[in-house]
Amino acid sequence: MIVLLIDAGNSRVKWALVEGDVWLRQGTLENAQVETLRKTFSELPPPDKILVSNVAGERMMQQLRAACAAWPCPIGFILARVEQCGVRNKYEHAAQLGSDRWAALIAARHQARTACLVVDCGTATTVDALSANGEFLGGLILPGIDMMRHSLAAGSAQLAENTGDWHEFPRNTADAVFSGAIQATVGAIHLQFEALAIHGEARCLLSGGAADYVQPHLKLPLVREENLVLRGLQIIGLTDRKSGAL
Repeated sequence: MIVLLIDAGNSRVKWALVEGDVWLRQGTLENAQVETLRKTFSELPPPDKILVSNVAGERMMQQLRAACAAWPCPIGFILARVEQCGVRNKYEHAAQLGSDRWAALIAARHQARTACLVVDCGTATTVDALSANGEFLGGLILPGIDMMRHSLAAGSAQLAENTGDWHEFPRNTADAVFSGAIQATVGAIHLQFEALAIHGEARCLLSGGAADYVQPHLKLPLVREENLVLRGLQIIGLTDRKSGAL
């Protein structure tokens, strides 16, 4: 069975065409370019199923439906559940957890098989804790690196939006803003990791477009993984097929 997996985030759309465990094709594009997907998808073998994680809103949902309209197969937009693929969701209202975070947790559970901090450094930074027995304990959402910089520039006449570099003790404003964003993000990750590691062995799975900024400053056991959401969707698809849901 061929399955098309689509991860529509706040800034980018990532997709992969898979058959079982094999990735046949994959791609990434900015959200503003999503209309080009129709042509890209027209060159692919027709999938038997389409699974989507979409956190980019109703308009993106409609654009993705249009991009896939040439195929007769069903398109499924996933939502977080109380339990799925070995992960139990402890969110107060399970379906309110973002579908991207849910898919990433499922991928982390199957990859790590231990307590894990799942960190996605994107438009927003999410820091989600997964216990050794597969319970999603809860997580943080904070502004991403660029969002922190942009909000400071927008909110203060004296903080122009200039590119800075990281320094332990910055000596100009651009470096101070950039270094502050890095330190705030790294501090949040470290605090959550310490809280999780109290219960035993733990590791961190790091992903997202801003991960390159953050990774050098993290002093904890970590693995870099760029396609956690897509891999989570793949696991969902394989599990549904085995259970007869596909």
